[in-house]
Amino acid sequence: MQLTRSQSLLDRARRVIPGGVNSPVRAFRGVGGVPPFITRGQGAHIEDADGNSYIDYVCSWGPLLLGHRHPAILSAIGDALETGTSFGAPTEREVVFAEKIRAAVPSMEMVRLVNSGTEATMSALRVARGFTGRDLCVKFEGCYHGHVDSLLVKAGSGLATLGIADTAGVPESFAATTIALPYNSIPAVEEAFRLHGARIAAIIVEPVAGNMGCVPPAPGFLESLRELCTRHGAVLIFDEVMTGFRVAPGGAQQRYGIRPDLTTLGKVIGGGLPIAAYGGRADIMEKVAPSGPVYQAGTLSGNPLAVAAGMAMLDELAANPSVYDVLEARAAALCADPPPGVTVNRVGSMFTFFFTSHPVTDYESARRSDTAKFARFFHHMLERGVYLAPSQFEAGFVSAAHTGEDIAHTVAAAREFFA
Repeated sequence: MQLTRSQSLLDRARRVIPGGVNSPVRAFRGVGGVPPFITRGQGAHIEDADGNSYIDYVCSWGPLLLGHRHPAILSAIGDALETGTSFGAPTEREVVFAEKIRAAVPSMEMVRLVNSGTEATMSALRVARGFTGRDLCVKFEGCYHGHVDSLLVKAGSGLATLGIADTAGVPESFAATTIALPYNSIPAVEEAFRLHGARIAAIIVEPVAGNMGCVPPAPGFLESLRELCTRHGAVLIFDEVMTGFRVAPGGAQQRYGIRPDLTTLGKVIGGGLPIAAYGGRADIMEKVAPSGPVYQAGTLSGNPLAVAAGMAMLDELAANPSVYDVLEARAAALCADPPPGVTVNRVGSMFTFFFTSHPVTDYESARRSDTAKFARFFHHMLERGVYLAPSQFEAGFVSAAHTGEDIAHTVAAAREFFA
């Protein structure tokens, strides 16, 4: 595999872009090598600047549930482009889109569109604090909720890969508003409420963690969070930026039967374009300006192109509910029969191969993985045309465009490495 053109582009990029990439997880730091610069995607495949082709399990970090360049999404974007790219004013599409989201995720009685998952979680947390009049937030180690100052505490994912415990540039006073607890540990949450219950505004959680690798909730974990928040008057926020519409039509909250107070969505609802949303109980969302005193705004929120792509995505999923059966079957085949020394976690079409023989249930158990062996595995797979996330601490994704042949090729390449 040659990466001559990608190497040249990376050299140029490093002169004008920090590290040569516009998001740290795109770098291959920690596993070495040059990231392929991608030129085109089609279905479950991508091609780089050197002409190498790969089966794609990154899927733009989750949103491409239907694969690259789905015809319905391309058509919707083209139609929207005929009317304009941005207005900074209300449009009918925004109303219809919000109605579609509410129909699919009933806990989101009211919805506000924003531009990124970070913006959604930042806003949901601000609304929770404004609603409760409290200042503390509980998050879980290894869960990433965007690069919000107060939430960049033991945030997993890129921070774990880069070996950064927290991050420079965040004042201690911001970090002090966040209580970071072990994922899947209800005793730790109970103790936090015992010590600080009157000050805890919200618990924010990835109902299926995806940023320390895929880590499912333990039986009873989400149910206990719901009960504790109700008992103590705190707001339960499900960060479903990654899981929303991916692990089930109504997200993880449908899959596990839990109704949060607020939900953040992103990824899939944009169909590959940048858009996100937050929403929840009407009495909480009525606190958002201009209805209430909690200010949040965005010039490009509800962008016509992104909304059109998102509506096309949701319409396709609603018209073809069997896509979830296909995703489940393809992902199950991909993750079947791991060899000794490898633990596979999977929820729906999200998965991670952890290079450890022990169960992975939280951030500390994920960190015990053999990252050096993962690096060798990653490069082995890349050289055989399989594109995985360049980090042990990221989830992979199966799309509806992956075929049985794609899965078989991937499994064969993995078995070659393990042999």
